[in-house]
Amino acid sequence: MKAVYFEDHGDRDVLQYDDFPDPEPDRDEVVVEMRAGALNFLDVWTRRGLPGLDLPLPHIPGSDGAGVVHAVGEDVTRFAPGDRVAVTAGLSCGVCEFCRDGDPSFCVDFRVLGEHTRGVHSELAAVPEANLVPVPDHVSWEVAASAPLVFQTAWRMLITRAELEPGEKVLVLGASGGVGHAAVQIAKYAGAEVYATASSPEKLELAAECGADHVINYEKTDYASEIYEMTDKRGVDVIVDHVGGPTWKDSIKSLAKNGRLVTCGATLGRHPETDLNRIFWHQLQILGSSMGTPGEADDVLPLVWDGTFRPHIREVLPMSEVKRAHSLLETRNGFGKVVVVPDAQYE
Repeated sequence: MKAVYFEDHGDRDVLQYDDFPDPEPDRDEVVVEMRAGALNFLDVWTRRGLPGLDLPLPHIPGSDGAGVVHAVGEDVTRFAPGDRVAVTAGLSCGVCEFCRDGDPSFCVDFRVLGEHTRGVHSELAAVPEANLVPVPDHVSWEVAASAPLVFQTAWRMLITRAELEPGEKVLVLGASGGVGHAAVQIAKYAGAEVYATASSPEKLELAAECGADHVINYEKTDYASEIYEMTDKRGVDVIVDHVGGPTWKDSIKSLAKNGRLVTCGATLGRHPETDLNRIFWHQLQILGSSMGTPGEADDVLPLVWDGTFRPHIREVLPMSEVKRAHSLLETRNGFGKVVVVPDAQYE
């Protein structure tokens, strides 16, 4: 098969698209003929190398993808060759106290497909049966590949962790990103008043199309001051912050009393300056959130399949142009998801 892979960590020039050994399914695995894969910024971090991440090389990246079942392991019961499926990326042990208690995202050995194990940016990929969901015939491969990670992540952040209620005010930072534009849609669906930040008029317009009631260009103005004015000095109830470092202090300032800041990442810095006085005096809640559970995927993905939510796809490229795909994420010039398709499938 052909696959995207790298043999060393580094800049985009380490990425290759070339021949790679075909995968064989373990007893509980399914080999999927991939029709599309979507990129997340996690793919950039994995390629560059993360502290404490010691990957066997060569490594195939990619946590998001969709395709047709090609072969199944002998213990697989839910899928058969020819089935249309999409990938969910969370891997868990199934036996620790958290897995047994029904929330594998807390697993003591939690890992992510494409980050800790070989991913799905290839013509064929072996994936545990538990990490696949059915895809209806009417759903395009690009949509099926783009939705699972970001919508599952945003759903867990807002619905499970922050326990968002109708009528609350939500601020989504970086609304042009994958998780950001999913969070805007989910917050609006949940009945919230949605505020969103982005860095250009074009991105703000698309955030509004996704459901944002108020938009703020953080390149032109201080969003904490804008929130202060827009909410009559009250602040917002919930903030979705996956940026980290440079936004953290202003996010804390933007919360109303008893507000919740929920974070799933630290794209621009993992050790932010914070204001402990404001946290305890305003009785704020800081909530971490990572990926999601199979049940949360089952809750949110049907709302993508039926068109309630829509992953915005900014570009579809052949896998041989994976360096350009990574560049699109790193330069942060666009809105939504970048999709790569095996060259043999690309039209």
